[in-house]
Amino acid sequence: MITYKKAGVDIDKANKFVEWLKKRYPKIGFFSGFFKINKNISIVATTDGVGTKLKIAQIVNKHTSVGIDLVAMNVNDIITSGAKPIFFLDYIACGKIDLKILKEIASGIIKGCKIAKCELLGGETAELPGMYKPNEYDLAGFACGIVENDKIITGKNIKEGDKIIGLHSSGIHSNGYSLIRKIFNKKELIEFSEILLTPTKIYVEHITELLKNFQPNKEIKAIVNITGGGFYDNIVRVLPYYHKAIIFKDNWKPYKIFNIIQQKGNVPDKEMYRTFNMGIGMIIIVDKKIKDKVLNFFSKEALEIGEISKNSNKNPTVIISGID
Repeated sequence: MITYKKAGVDIDKANKFVEWLKKRYPKIGFFSGFFKINKNISIVATTDGVGTKLKIAQIVNKHTSVGIDLVAMNVNDIITSGAKPIFFLDYIACGKIDLKILKEIASGIIKGCKIAKCELLGGETAELPGMYKPNEYDLAGFACGIVENDKIITGKNIKEGDKIIGLHSSGIHSNGYSLIRKIFNKKELIEFSEILLTPTKIYVEHITELLKNFQPNKEIKAIVNITGGGFYDNIVRVLPYYHKAIIFKDNWKPYKIFNIIQQKGNVPDKEMYRTFNMGIGMIIIVDKKIKDKVLNFFSKEALEIGEISKNSNKNPTVIISGID
């Protein structure tokens, strides 16, 4: 049996660090941070990377898709608050500058920004011999958005009976690759590279259009990006005290690649849903009165995957049927 922790990623320890930070600076902990610039408008900002998915790109020498991932990982966090991404900055660190590789990465970043409808303002390219091997690089990004203060979505109005709607992912997105690399050997990573390097879906247009048609907080209660920590560690970020989210995992069929990963690595169900998106890349919690309207709005892009219930415990909880 292989777990994410055995693969070298300790989510619990990372969460303890976040909790330590939150005690010293309570504003930290949501998908993005808010800075109120006046009584009407707030700036929303976040930063993220692509992770060890880059290792697979480097093995097969294909680098465009990870540029899209870099943008997606940031703008998908920005939109959870109801904000519209407005600009993006990148940081590329490498052992040795290779113009072909850098151009491929930059092409992906440019494409991602076009999809997200945000401006690429610039960035930094750092050549760091001794820290990285000549063919190695790492990526980080920073995105900024803007939102009206009375339209910021945080989950504060979530209540019992609200419905949970899931938007399909494009695949694995950009989380869980340390576990994947522990399970697959190099030959298998190359064999599955096209699937493994499928870029993270950018949901900006989906969410922007949704919020033009439905009221933030009153109808659209929360938006959750299913990234590191999967269902368990991301949904709890928006739940109020004494509430739990119940996910009906049988309501959809995970993509075949997730089944391959689980079977080959003998990965427990709970570990899969705490590590991967399992085919659901973004979650929207809505008032039950508009559930059908939201599903019709997204058509085949979305499906109902759960509901909100009261929790006897003060702490927010995520329950996945058939696992917990």
